[in-house]
Amino acid sequence: MSPNPGMLAQADLEQMVAAGEIDTVIVAFCDMQGRLTGKRVSARLFVEEVAAHGAECCNYLLAVDVDMNTVDGYAVSSWETGYGDMVMTPDFATLRLIPWLPGTALVMADLSWLDGNPVTVAPRSILNRQIDRLAERGLVPFVGTELEFMVFDNTFREAWANGYRDLTPATDYNVDYAMLASTRMEPLLRDIRLGMEGAGMYCEGVKGECNRGQQEIAFRYDHAGVTCDNHTIYRNGAKEIADQHGKSLTFMAKFDEREGNSCHIHISLRGEDGSAVFADESAPLGMSAMFRSFIAGQLATLRELTLFYAPNINSYKRFVDGSFAPTAVAWGMDNRTCAMRVVGHGHGMRVECRAPGGDVNQYLAVSALIAGGLYGIEHELELPDALPGNAYTSGAQRLPTTLAEAAELFEKSEVARAAFGDDVVEHYLNNARVELTAFNAAVTDWERVRGFERL
Repeated sequence: MSPNPGMLAQADLEQMVAAGEIDTVIVAFCDMQGRLTGKRVSARLFVEEVAAHGAECCNYLLAVDVDMNTVDGYAVSSWETGYGDMVMTPDFATLRLIPWLPGTALVMADLSWLDGNPVTVAPRSILNRQIDRLAERGLVPFVGTELEFMVFDNTFREAWANGYRDLTPATDYNVDYAMLASTRMEPLLRDIRLGMEGAGMYCEGVKGECNRGQQEIAFRYDHAGVTCDNHTIYRNGAKEIADQHGKSLTFMAKFDEREGNSCHIHISLRGEDGSAVFADESAPLGMSAMFRSFIAGQLATLRELTLFYAPNINSYKRFVDGSFAPTAVAWGMDNRTCAMRVVGHGHGMRVECRAPGGDVNQYLAVSALIAGGLYGIEHELELPDALPGNAYTSGAQRLPTTLAEAAELFEKSEVARAAFGDDVVEHYLNNARVELTAFNAAVTDWERVRGFERL
């Protein structure tokens, strides 16, 4: 058996299928919107055929909006090209049990075309390319994602039927670090934690957050690829478990006018020998020259790569002064008002990017952090002084405030095109344009309240 509980070797799966313990294998990948996407396969078929040859899926899965509508403008998929297939090739390093779904295992897949070439616009492919760029320098990325969500006492179907209005949060007030009110959610939270442990993850714990019903379950940092795969499975699984409890939860960046859901991303690099390349006790603040250039590059590219940190219309509602969500392009030592916060020491010295919300596609955000950091290293950028005070009132340059502004900056970014390729840039620009067109055509409750009678 695998030394990591919940994880399976291919031989383990074959034995469990033969014994009738596993009857279903989910073959899945992360789509543009950060969702777990794929198909359930008969365990027998998986062992006999899919394990060796993969499984097909329609290429429109990387060219739809959030409603799964086919939309124009994508080079990889269209009516003109016939909406052909992609191949999902199982990555057996990700094979695991899914304890909250009886008789079920799951494996993450890499996407390729029928000729074997990778689907370069797939989020996992984009991250793998950035990991390879680090490997060329003998560097290995380690990442932790801190994903917040809000729990409601309504079911998902009730919430849908009510237009997501008049929902009942699982707590009535700010429960940041609070024990009493958070305990009301503990049956659900415990099942999520134990479920993820049983799926091969290292759960560190859970804490209440500021908004009503808001919580954060933390997981041990790991290699960037492992963390991003786990993030996708956890995000989907938490919703499935909430549904089993007759509750619902949301990761959207800004559900209401109170605090939003963040997804702070911690990243550190090590040498291939495991050395702590970001730490240097003889240097100012204990930060190596490489680390300083890495952060300088992230700061220099933060605005033009914001589309990968904040991919949706709603993402930008979260950027509010004094809300613990960043608005300023600044860095500081353990300063939560800055977009980039440096913490830790030795092997634990790292930078936390506070820009992403709970709606982020973590593969894209981590790719942007690596691309920005490598830009700084390659150009030996100098890191400005740390901001010691309130970044909200510092006068520092601001993050983009709308998806339209972020898309415009991304389109003009030479760093993005060099790091990701023109095909990736154009693909995700089209996604932003689709969302902007849909939003600009929508009539909202806010407009009706303001204008129905009084205008």
